[in-house]
Amino acid sequence: MVASEKANNVQGTSSLPSRKADALVQSPRLQSPSCVPRNMLELPESCGVRNLASLEDAYERCRQITAKYSKTFYIGTLLMPPAKRRAIWAIYVWCRRTDELVDGPAADLTTTETLDQWERHLESVFAGHPIDDLDVALVDTLERFPISIQPFRDMIEGQRMDLYRSRYETFEELELYCYRVAGTVGLMTTPVMGIDTTPRTAPWDRGEVEDPTKEAIALGIANQLTNILRDVGEDARRGRIYIPQQELALFNYTEEDLFNGVVDDRWRELMRFQIQRARKFFASAERGISLLSRDARFPVWAALMLYRGILDEIERNGYDVFRRRAYVSGPRKLTYIPIARLRAAVL
Repeated sequence: MVASEKANNVQGTSSLPSRKADALVQSPRLQSPSCVPRNMLELPESCGVRNLASLEDAYERCRQITAKYSKTFYIGTLLMPPAKRRAIWAIYVWCRRTDELVDGPAADLTTTETLDQWERHLESVFAGHPIDDLDVALVDTLERFPISIQPFRDMIEGQRMDLYRSRYETFEELELYCYRVAGTVGLMTTPVMGIDTTPRTAPWDRGEVEDPTKEAIALGIANQLTNILRDVGEDARRGRIYIPQQELALFNYTEEDLFNGVVDDRWRELMRFQIQRARKFFASAERGISLLSRDARFPVWAALMLYRGILDEIERNGYDVFRRRAYVSGPRKLTYIPIARLRAAVL
């Protein structure tokens, strides 16, 4: 279970974050190899004649990207065994690259054809044929862990939604979006985390190995909802509103109010409602942690608690997400670690 930062975002209870991700080709933040055409994801014919990065270099680049763009998530990965943390870094980087096709500096160039080409790029990676340096780490991860391609495809579908939608009428519509861009992270990472196959001996246990898939998806959705609430102001500046239209109306809060950054009793009540729902998803995700391999429980607990802490910070900021970005400070992060360790040991 690893959680996703919305741009910042499983079969397992996850915390990758996904909000959405790091620039694929033309962003100054993630430079692609020279053999990758500037025409976004057009697959290069000449890559076969150049040497790609070594495996160690590819994983190190993934580590650096994760550490730079998702500090909270990165802390959680450091608590994992080396092989698992490296695999999570590789998955995280793919998610960032996918996300920034729609949310990154070159997003204006992205079309449905771009995403079609990125999906073909994905198929090449799953076939064991890396196209650029960052692919090298993901190909190795796929060889080591039984990861399905479907969650990756579903995440690309989530990016398609952002190409043509800037509003969601109901929470059911938003939940589908959250699954695609973040819940999928749980499905990607659970095979890396591993499931505890130790026979259960308590009288109420039936003895079978339980599947934490639902909890993994719940954690991804919880993370995405948290990202949405943290980034309301940033999204508004892009002309996007992720809070469902029905719920804005329920609290008599208008789009004009949101674009003007109005923080009043209506907004505070609306935010309390949204935060309560996000916390319910976090609570649903908690049970799945005990189903993971023992060496994955501590980092997942830590990641979950650190990310859920953003909701606490929104409350401390008086629900003003327009002028103050909610984040968990370094000293406060340290208070979560011993609690996460204890919960991993006893729950």
